[in-house]
Amino acid sequence: MAESGGMEIKLKVKPKGATLLEGFPGFGFVGTIATGFLIEHMDAKLIGKIEMKKGVPMVAVHNSKVVEPFGIYYSKRYNLVILTALTSITGMEWEIAEAVEKLCKQLEIKEVISLEGVASQTVDTKTFFYCSKPTTSVKFKKLLLDPLGEGVIMGVTGALMSKEKLPMTCLFASVHSKLPDSRAAAKLIEVLDQYLGLKVDYKPLLKKATEMEGKLKGIMQDSQQAAKQKEEKEMSYFG
Repeated sequence: MAESGGMEIKLKVKPKGATLLEGFPGFGFVGTIATGFLIEHMDAKLIGKIEMKKGVPMVAVHNSKVVEPFGIYYSKRYNLVILTALTSITGMEWEIAEAVEKLCKQLEIKEVISLEGVASQTVDTKTFFYCSKPTTSVKFKKLLLDPLGEGVIMGVTGALMSKEKLPMTCLFASVHSKLPDSRAAAKLIEVLDQYLGLKVDYKPLLKKATEMEGKLKGIMQDSQQAAKQKEEKEMSYFG
């Protein structure tokens, strides 16, 4: 157990030397959609969570199971820790980044891979990379992936990129809408598969990603409704 500001990390097990894959709500929600798909595809097990002291207290229920707002999952087969978020993180980005940094120290994470969407005016989905290690850049160039030359990265990923000691790798997919974009998420999974050798079955990929998109829309709508009800309830105390 470890605390970071208003965040508390709770772990049932502590795998060492893994790769950490993170996906937080952002442009197109591609990080959340992609990590959600991979958790199901890999049958990754829930090993912990990050509890936050701020924000609306909530969990989602899917297939009669509780889905943690900030769940930490682990795939032993790929030695991959997956951190995914289903709730709004506005105003908590720096605290979450600090919690992720502490989680990396606890688990002796060898690489942090961030999945993120970047705004684009074009309809076609393109993928880019950023990494803090030159040797990793060579690997992506061999995959014929372009580095992100220009762009503004916000949110948790932006905060993590500012931490010089973290071995950061970021995969970006261009999106042209704020709505959940399953196709952009699928593109990121394709690149990630080539990089890590996950052997993802691409035939059901878009269908599964679209299902995740629908699930995410429902959860986000429920989250917004819960926040609205909480606000109305608090206002009624003073009415």
